[in-house]
Amino acid sequence: MSEPIKIDVWSDIACPWCFIGKRKFEGGVAAFQKDADAPEVIVEYHSYELAPDTPVDFEGSEIDFLATHKGMPAEQLRGMLEQVTGVAATVGLEYNFDILKHTNTVKAHQLLHYAKAQGIQLQAAERLFSAYFTEGRHLGRAEDLADLGAELGLDRADVLRALNEDEYLAAVRADQAQAQQFGINGVPFFVIDGKYGVSGAQDPDTFAQVLQQVRSERAEEISA
Repeated sequence: MSEPIKIDVWSDIACPWCFIGKRKFEGGVAAFQKDADAPEVIVEYHSYELAPDTPVDFEGSEIDFLATHKGMPAEQLRGMLEQVTGVAATVGLEYNFDILKHTNTVKAHQLLHYAKAQGIQLQAAERLFSAYFTEGRHLGRAEDLADLGAELGLDRADVLRALNEDEYLAAVRADQAQAQQFGINGVPFFVIDGKYGVSGAQDPDTFAQVLQQVRSERAEEISA
């Protein structure tokens, strides 16, 4: 049995391209693993905040936020969101920016670390992305995040305690510090086998090719 290939993913729950990138990455992994002898791929998500100064309860729409944050006219932003919604649809995702609740994501990142400790980080990442972009759920408050934790089968009371006590805040900050060391200044960002970086929501073929490259290099090292 060959050693698994580890993928470290830096992303933010509030990043529309991160959810799209997640789907495209999953497509690349599926293509790579069509070969029955392909090694296992292990994925770990890491924290990155695109707008850490965002208030928990932002008053206004996504367009209001972006107009303030990017200084762009509303009409131009509306077109951008329509474009992103269209791209999301091509990978089977439904984005509903009209009901999206823009918020600070530091607590959501803490929930991802809590879920990792319970062995269900990947399920938690999927649930949080869907809750944010499709369902319009609030992901900035501990109570709302504890509800989502309970939906994942986690102990709601303990999730709430961990979030209120910032139990995993240090882990979030460590991820962010590592991103800075790697020179990551945008997400999604995928670090493959600890040595290859793939930036952005690339096509599935790109991910499959990098995974195959890692596999080929390992084979060469063994035969050398």
